[in-house]
Amino acid sequence: MLRFMPVGDSMTIGSAGEHTWRYRMWQHLRATHGTPFQIVGPRETLYNKATGAADSYEYADQDQGFPRAHLAGWGEGWYHLSPLIADAVRTSRADVLLVSLGLIDLGFYTNAPQTSENVRAFVAEARSANPHIAMTLLPVIPNIRAESDASFAREVTLFNDLLAKTTADLDEPGSPLLLASLPHGYDIHTDTYDGTHPNASGEHKLASAFAEAMHQGWGVGAPYNAHLAKTA
Repeated sequence: MLRFMPVGDSMTIGSAGEHTWRYRMWQHLRATHGTPFQIVGPRETLYNKATGAADSYEYADQDQGFPRAHLAGWGEGWYHLSPLIADAVRTSRADVLLVSLGLIDLGFYTNAPQTSENVRAFVAEARSANPHIAMTLLPVIPNIRAESDASFAREVTLFNDLLAKTTADLDEPGSPLLLASLPHGYDIHTDTYDGTHPNASGEHKLASAFAEAMHQGWGVGAPYNAHLAKTA
């Protein structure tokens, strides 16, 4: 049984009232994976904009079968989660990490080369807990700051180039790394509600990026079908 752990920032944890791309991925895997699997992680909540804390269980779909587990946080990046990943992997016995990080790092904490070094630290920490861990890494996706801030856009482009190199450098047969492609057709004006955070169509496109990478790279699941992933 494969245990998948979603890891990310505000786009992964989501906020009260949302489905999240984690939910779309669970629906997709449930429809296509063919064998039992689990979604694991040390956290379960959504971010609550009213309280400014991750204390909400108000998912858009209250399906009690949805495993809400994750390791994601509003305002957290590689910088924050690298020190936590070993314990999270060890405790949850995760087999596959689905990682979407970097925007917060580049926006507030580290430049592209420094962020790339934190990716390497994250991979090393995850492998210290499970030497056979597999990881699918999503580049920093289009966002409104990159559209309006040319210097930030250059950092995003550089980091995504470094992430591709890091993924290739660290890929091992016993602990494979996959670089997902940017979500096909992702448009911040139609796939987000504020230029950064995904709406329903954006959630499907983020889930699709991970699903397509795992299907093409590892033969996991099947091509993504939004209708099977319970369109909102």
